[in-house]
Amino acid sequence: MSPTRPPSSLTWTPVEGWAPRPSGWELRDVPGVAVDAADRVWVISRDETPVTVRSSDGALLDSWGAGVFARPHSIRIDPLGFVWCVDDGDHTVRKFSSDGRLVMVLGDPGHGSDTGVGSVDGDYRKFDYREVVFGGPPFNGPTDVCVLRDGTTFVTDGYGNARVHRFSASGELERSWGQPGSQPGQFHIPHGVVASPDEDRLFVADRENDRVQVFDLDGAVLDQWRGFSRPDGIAISPDGLLCVPELGERAGRWAHMDPVTDHSPFGRCAIVDLDGAVLERFGTGDPSRPGSFHAPHGVAFDSRGDLYVTEVAYSGGARLDDLPDGWHTLQKLERAGS
Repeated sequence: MSPTRPPSSLTWTPVEGWAPRPSGWELRDVPGVAVDAADRVWVISRDETPVTVRSSDGALLDSWGAGVFARPHSIRIDPLGFVWCVDDGDHTVRKFSSDGRLVMVLGDPGHGSDTGVGSVDGDYRKFDYREVVFGGPPFNGPTDVCVLRDGTTFVTDGYGNARVHRFSASGELERSWGQPGSQPGQFHIPHGVVASPDEDRLFVADRENDRVQVFDLDGAVLDQWRGFSRPDGIAISPDGLLCVPELGERAGRWAHMDPVTDHSPFGRCAIVDLDGAVLERFGTGDPSRPGSFHAPHGVAFDSRGDLYVTEVAYSGGARLDDLPDGWHTLQKLERAGS
C-alpha cells in the first residue's frame, strides 16, 4: 500500500452533501470542529460569522462570533458544555457559554509572548517557526485546548512558541513545559491536544516533528509515536480510538521545505489506538474526492463514532493557486454500524 495514496476507509464512509455552505459564505478555511453532548456539531471558520452550530444531519442551528476573533484556529466543548475557541492571531484562548457569552479569556489579547523571535508583540506569521529561540509564557500563536472534567485546562502554544501550558479551572497558570527542538519533550509546532479517557495522559500532535508525543499531566514524557506526516489535530472516540489528521507534504508548506514531487504524501487521516498502533488510514491521491483531504486540520467524533473533519483550504494552498477543483472544507464520515 503506497503511503502517498492510501485507500478510502472501509469503516468511515463520507456523507456527500452534508452541511452545504450557506448562501454567500465561502468557508475557505475551517480550522476546527467539536461535538457536544447532544451531538450538535460546532464549527469554527475564518468567515464573517466564525462560529456555527449544526445538527448531526447538517442543518444550521445557530451562529455567532462576528468581530470577535483575529484568526480562529480551534474549537472545543468542555465537559460542562462551555465552548473554548483558540485564536492564534490574537494570542488568546476564550471560553464562552453555548449562546456566545464570553466567560473567560486566557492570554493577553493582541500581544504575543517573548520567545526570542522578533519583537514580543510581533506577528508570528512573519517569521519561520524554526526561529523560535526558547519556550516562553502564554501565548504566541496558540493552537489547541483540552479541558478535563475537573476544569484543568491544557493549551498547546505552537506557532510562535514551543510549549504546553496547564491552567487551573479558574484560569491560573500552573505549569508549562517544552522547548524548540526534536528531542523528547521538545516541539516543532505542538498543534493538537487531547486527553485519554481516564485523563491520566495527554496526546500532543507535534506537527513538524512528524510525531505524537504522550505526556502525563505534569509534562513528563511517557512515549512518542513516530511515522506520521505532519499530524495536525487529534480527537478521541467514545470507544477510545484516536483520529489524527495528517497534513501531508503538499499543503500548508513553509518556504524552507523541499519541492512537492509525485511521491509527496497527500493529506489523510489515521485511526490510532491508545498505544499508538495505526489501525487504519484513509484519503486518496485525489483530495477533491469525498472522504479524501487536501489540508485536513480539525477533527471530532460524535457519540456514535461518526467523524467530522475540517480543512484549511485557503491557508493550505489556495493562496498559492494550488487548490484542487471540487475542494471541500467540512466533511462528515459515518462509521459503519453506527
